[in-house]
Amino acid sequence: MTTDETPRADDPYSRVDYRRMVRWPERIEREWPFLRRALGPSGRILDLGCGTGEHSRFLAAQGFEVVGVDASPAMIAKATDTPVPANLRFVEGDIGEVAELVDGPFDGAICLGNTLPHLPDRRALTGFAAGLRRLLREEAVLVLQVLNYEKIFATGQRFLPLNFRPGNEPGEEVVFLRLMTLADDGSLVFTPSTLRLRPGAEPPLEVVSARNVRLRGWRRKELEEALDAAGFDHLDLFGTVGDTPYLPLDSPDLVIVAR
Repeated sequence: MTTDETPRADDPYSRVDYRRMVRWPERIEREWPFLRRALGPSGRILDLGCGTGEHSRFLAAQGFEVVGVDASPAMIAKATDTPVPANLRFVEGDIGEVAELVDGPFDGAICLGNTLPHLPDRRALTGFAAGLRRLLREEAVLVLQVLNYEKIFATGQRFLPLNFRPGNEPGEEVVFLRLMTLADDGSLVFTPSTLRLRPGAEPPLEVVSARNVRLRGWRRKELEEALDAAGFDHLDLFGTVGDTPYLPLDSPDLVIVAR
């Protein structure tokens, strides 16, 4: 069994506690009006890169039938560490092979967070889009979110905002640090790290865990081309999961609603 002391070498997220990193109730409350309009009132939904399963469980609680897919065994283990309702299923596997992992059809799909950059090249991206299109009904919608790599590469951005959470001991905080090392070919090394901050201790700051993950910083044109080739013929762009316009050099995210 893998523990925090013995992480799986092939799972870069085995020691990153994404469940604690995000204020999930606040995030989902903020995103839900947008997702509700996009996905409709009910149906069968595919959650690609489901992580620890918060979006999947929320959608299941709203009455959707949900299948969550993630390549990380650690994420799937956390997603299933409490009873899973009958209308929710989690599948471990690479989203690039989603058409071989699950059976359609689906009424919609979401791919949120920084999931898609795990696809390493154009062949993987176009294969993902084509496979997903085959799983979706003709009228189905895809909500796709990535970091705004147009801005990140143009400005040389090296890190994402820090997250602070209460620690296990009085006066202790857990700090989540996410660094990015950019390459000229559009790839990057993402370094999610967990720090322990104890101002009264010596040393006051310790590294609990740090891993490198190689990603591809997909940009608007590349995503539009892959989706168009797969048969998604209507794309709407937003700057976050909400009704904000996409500004290439300003928006924190690129969100595509594709049909």
